[in-house]
Amino acid sequence: MQTLVRRPTIDDLALSPGKRARLYRMLYEYGPANGTLLFLPIDQGIEHGPVDFFDNPESIDQDYIFRLAIEGKYSGVACHVGLAEKYFGKYAGKIPLLLKVNGKTNVPSDDDPFSPMTSSVGDAVRLGADAVGYTMYVGSPRQADDLAQLDHVRQECEKYGMPLVVWSYPRGKAIKEKGGQDSLYAVDYAARMACEMGADIVKLNVPKV
Repeated sequence: MQTLVRRPTIDDLALSPGKRARLYRMLYEYGPANGTLLFLPIDQGIEHGPVDFFDNPESIDQDYIFRLAIEGKYSGVACHVGLAEKYFGKYAGKIPLLLKVNGKTNVPSDDDPFSPMTSSVGDAVRLGADAVGYTMYVGSPRQADDLAQLDHVRQECEKYGMPLVVWSYPRGKAIKEKGGQDSLYAVDYAARMACEMGADIVKLNVPKV
C-alpha cells in the first residue's frame, strides 16, 4: 500500500495552470495541507432532503456551516448553486468552494438513477469556486445520458481550468445482479470509469470485502 509520502503528488500530473493553481490551494493551503482533501459536504439537501439536519438544528444555519468549515480547517465546502449564491459570498477567499453541478432526489426508484444538471461550470467560475463536483452512476441503464452529460462538464472544466471531482457510484439493477454497489468489482469499476472520463479527483464508496 502506498503511503502519503510515496504516492503521486500534484507535480506528477499533467494539468493546465488554472487546474494546478486551484488544486494546489485545496491540497496544500487549506485542510490537512499535506496533499489530501477533507471537504465539508452540504450538498445532500437535494439527495437526502432535510432529514440530515434534524440531529443538529444549528446546521440549518448556513453561516454556521461555513464558519465550521473555516474553523475546522476543511479543504473546502461542497454545495449546490442555491446555497453558494446566497451564503458563500462573504466567505469567498476564506474557504474553497466545490460547486456540485448535478443532483437528484431520493424519491424515485434507484434502479435506473440519473442526476440531471442543476448548475454549470460557468456558475462555478462566477462564484469563485476551486472545483466542480459531478455524480456519475456506473451501471445505471441511463449511462448513455450520464456519460454524455459528464463529457460536456469535462470539456467546460478544461475550457476554464476548473478541477473536476467525480462522485463515482455503482448503482442500478445490473450492479445489484453483479455483487452489489459495495462490492470490490463495482467500486473498482467505478474508479476506473471516473479516471477514463477525465476526473481530476474521484470520490468513491469504501468496498465491503
